[in-house]
Amino acid sequence: MYNKILVCLDGSKLAEQILPYVEAQAVAFKSNVELIQVVTFSGKESQNHPTTYLELLQMAEADARLYLECVADSLRKKGIKVGCVVLNTTPVGFSIVNYAQTVGSLDLIALATHGHGGLGILLMGSVADYVLQKAGLPLLVIKPS
Repeated sequence: MYNKILVCLDGSKLAEQILPYVEAQAVAFKSNVELIQVVTFSGKESQNHPTTYLELLQMAEADARLYLECVADSLRKKGIKVGCVVLNTTPVGFSIVNYAQTVGSLDLIALATHGHGGLGILLMGSVADYVLQKAGLPLLVIKPS
């Protein structure tokens, strides 16, 4: 049913709570999994550093790749085929949806909500809400505990 699952992570333990659900789906359907992280970097971080914005962005991307590869290794040990993608475009929800629509071979997007934002998106979270409204694909969304 699900040949390829896109899993949205941000490096937090909350976001990682989607992984047991993804593992179950991937094992049951022999799905390939693609882990994605969108690196957000405002440039304010570079004000107190002697490095350039581009260097800091490259370091953030390298950190994200290392993180995703670590998560991927744990899934690979369970026999799941896993790929990793790091993006550096914003906003995060737009980046995820754009990637999902560009790749075109995804069957499911999986993510955990954070519940940040205003009253209208309190329960869902702004990124999850955007992906839900714009992706046009089935979503597996959990509210972490």
